[in-house]
Amino acid sequence: MTTPYGKDVILIVDDNVITCEVIQRNLEIAGFHVFKAHSVADAVQIFSRQKIDLLITDYKMPKHSGLELIKYVRDHFQDICIIMLTGYGSINSAISAMKEGADDYITKPFTDKELLDAVKKNIWQRKAKKIDPKSLYNDAWTRFGIMGHSPKMLDVYSRIEKACKNDAIVLINGENGTGKELVARAIHYSHKVRSIYPFIPINCPGIPASLFESELFGHVKGAFTGAIQNRKGFFQAAEKGCLFLDEISELPLELQAKLLRVLQEKEITRVGETQFKKIDVRIIAATNKNLEDLIEKKLFRQDLFFRLNVINIDIPPLRDRENDIILLAQHFALKYAKELGKEEPVFTDKAIVALKKYYWPGNVRELENLIHRNLIMNETDYIDSVNFPDIMKYTISCGQPLNLSLEDMSKKYVRDVVEQTGGNKAKALEILKIDRKTLLKKLK
Repeated sequence: MTTPYGKDVILIVDDNVITCEVIQRNLEIAGFHVFKAHSVADAVQIFSRQKIDLLITDYKMPKHSGLELIKYVRDHFQDICIIMLTGYGSINSAISAMKEGADDYITKPFTDKELLDAVKKNIWQRKAKKIDPKSLYNDAWTRFGIMGHSPKMLDVYSRIEKACKNDAIVLINGENGTGKELVARAIHYSHKVRSIYPFIPINCPGIPASLFESELFGHVKGAFTGAIQNRKGFFQAAEKGCLFLDEISELPLELQAKLLRVLQEKEITRVGETQFKKIDVRIIAATNKNLEDLIEKKLFRQDLFFRLNVINIDIPPLRDRENDIILLAQHFALKYAKELGKEEPVFTDKAIVALKKYYWPGNVRELENLIHRNLIMNETDYIDSVNFPDIMKYTISCGQPLNLSLEDMSKKYVRDVVEQTGGNKAKALEILKIDRKTLLKKLK
C-alpha cells in the first residue's frame, strides 16, 4: 500500500506479544514498515542494523525499562521520534519519560485511531522541524530559562536563536501570561554585543498618553509645566541595549506615527528641543492582540506594523502545549517547595488529568500561581485536584464535533457540565453562569 507514510519505519517495543502484534498490524495497514521487539536488548540489536524513524515503547518491561531505552536512543539516535505507552495509573512515569526526551505518550487503553493519530502527528512534526528536540530543549532551559519541548515551543526557540544573531526588530505575539517578556529577555541576553547593555521594558498602556512622548524621548528643562530639569527618555536610557515595548497595540495613533519615524530615521527629538539625536537601540515589541485586525479597524498603522514585523515570534497558549503543562507544573512545584522548605510534592493522576483538561485562560502565569497557592495552603506531600478551583474540576474538553449547530453545541456543553458535576445543578449553574430556569429548559 502506497501512502504518505510508506517510507517511515517504526519499532514497537513491548514485552506483551499480543500488544506488539496488534499495534504492528494496525500500523502496517496504514502503510508503515514496522519492526517489533519484546525487550530493550532486542530493540538495541534492531537499532544497530536498521534505521528507525519512530519508536513506540512500553514503560514497564523485564530487566530494562522503557525509560532506559529512551535514554539510549537520545544518546545515540537523536533524530528519532519517541512515543511512550503507559497505564492510566502510571502517568508520572510518562512524565519522567518526557523529561528524558520522549516526544509524546499514550495512556492505555487506547483506540486504534488514537495510536495512528499520535504516530502521524509526531512523524510529521519531527520532519517539519528537522530539529533535535532534546538538545534544543535542554539548551533553551540552560540559556533562556524557558521550559517546554512541544513542537510549537521548538519553533519559538528556533526563532530566538535567529533573532539573537542580529539587530532586527522583533514582534512577539501571545496571550497574557504566555511569557512574552521572558522571550524578549532571552533574545537580548543571548546577543553577543547588546547583552551587556540595558534591557528596558515599557508597559505601553501603563503610561498616560500625555506623558508618553516625554517618557519615550525625554524632555528639556521648561518644555512643559513640571519639567524642572533635562531628562533622558527610555530610548536614551537603552542606548546600545534593547527597548521592549510591551502591549504596543495600546499605543495611540498619534504616538504610533512618531514611533514609526524614530524606527525609520534612528533618531529622536526630546520634547521642547529641535535638535535630533542619533540612537542605537534594538526594538522588541509585543502584543496580545491581532495587529492586522486592528489595522482593518483603523486602530493601528499598517506602515508601523510592517516596520515592526521583521522577525515574528508566536508564543503558543498553554492549552496548545499539553505535554508541557505537567513539566511546567513540576518545575513550579520544585521551585516553591524549596522556597517553603518542603519536600517536592507528587502529583496525583486526578491532578494531572485536571491540569491537562483545563483551558488555562491565564496561561503559564495562572499555572504558576495555582501551584504556588497549593503548596502554601496544602499540608500534604502531594498535589491533588480536590484542592483546585471548582472550575478546574469540572472543565469540559474544548474539542467538539464541527458538524453541530451553535444551539446543539450549547445544549451538549450544558449536558456535559451537569454530567461532570455529578448532577449537582447548583455547581453547574455556578460554572455555566445561567439561571436555573434556563438550565432546566436546556436539559429538557
